[in-house]
Amino acid sequence: MKVAQLPASDFEHYLKNYLQKVPDLTLLKSLEYSRDLVKNLYQGMSPEKALYTYADDKWTPKEMLLNLIDSERIFCTRALRFARKDETVLSGYNHEAFVEESLANERSLSSLLEEYNAQRQSSIFLFKSFTQEMLQRKGNANGLVVSVAAVGLVISGHELHHVQILKDRYL
Repeated sequence: MKVAQLPASDFEHYLKNYLQKVPDLTLLKSLEYSRDLVKNLYQGMSPEKALYTYADDKWTPKEMLLNLIDSERIFCTRALRFARKDETVLSGYNHEAFVEESLANERSLSSLLEEYNAQRQSSIFLFKSFTQEMLQRKGNANGLVVSVAAVGLVISGHELHHVQILKDRYL
């Protein structure tokens, strides 16, 4: 399923900002596409650049990468629960608090990239396992109604959002 194929009822307006960033690719191809962009940006990054911030209250690239990992884990949990017809209204999470507690800056960039790659491979396996019917199922997370397919595409859109910030303000 591609972003253009998602009915507007599959996602709330807030998520549209992320979904607009995703190229016209299938869900699985979008996960591979954004993964490759992230890996290319981080693989050659110096240790100094990985700890850089352009303002006092902004994240380092390491923190940004761990935010991508944490967010993807949460999005995948949501997608799995919705695909399995779990009707529980899921709570949101405070991404700022997650970053603050992540200790990302104390880790090596290579360990973060290894974890990122493992998480993305797991996500791809998860979304490959879903049928078309499962991808169309919806659930409520953080007060937003969203389909399983939209959750998967938001993973890429969220990444592409941060890739643009990295390119514009860090590199």
